[in-house]
Amino acid sequence: MSQLERNKTVLKKYIPEPAVDTIAAWIYDFDFKLKIKRPRASKYGDYRPPFKGQNHQITINLDLNKYAFLITLVHEIAHLSAWKKHGNNIQSHGREWKNEYRILLHPFLNETIFPPDIISALKAYMHDPAASVCNDRSLFKILNKYNTGVSDLHLLEDLPLQSVFETTGNEKFIKQKKIRTRYLCTKISTREEYLFHGLSQVKHVSKELLN
Repeated sequence: MSQLERNKTVLKKYIPEPAVDTIAAWIYDFDFKLKIKRPRASKYGDYRPPFKGQNHQITINLDLNKYAFLITLVHEIAHLSAWKKHGNNIQSHGREWKNEYRILLHPFLNETIFPPDIISALKAYMHDPAASVCNDRSLFKILNKYNTGVSDLHLLEDLPLQSVFETTGNEKFIKQKKIRTRYLCTKISTREEYLFHGLSQVKHVSKELLN
């Protein structure tokens, strides 16, 4: 089996099947390594440019539904494309990235890939795409409609301050205070502080269970 076919086999597990051929071709054409990561509450994906002989690398959380996974993957490929065209001398989510994201996402905006409600929300979102779909409440909530097996999850912003919560990576935190759109939270096991978006999905943990 060729590398292209292996890529297609893996991608079929994570994105809508009609998008598989295009994304598999992009992995080859853009020449990057795709890594599927365990859930990270602080981000859905990231892009790293070549460093010390290593290739471009994109990571995506494995717990995303197939529509959120595809949208996030195209988001990160747009970073790679912008880097190739402009180097490091651009803002991370500035004009150059926004333009690449619009161009790359456009071929997928059809009902063979996305349901009509996601297409409508994406078209509105693409007028001024943000650093994360979490920053667009309408798109975020529509994408969440297609999650499965997450009935016990809550939005972090809905929990009271000082609540204990658990991420999908099974790490426990205390919600401390709001800083703009994010919340400063303390990891219980290490006392380290992290910033979480208010729309992060977390599991509420009773403090009594920690004793």
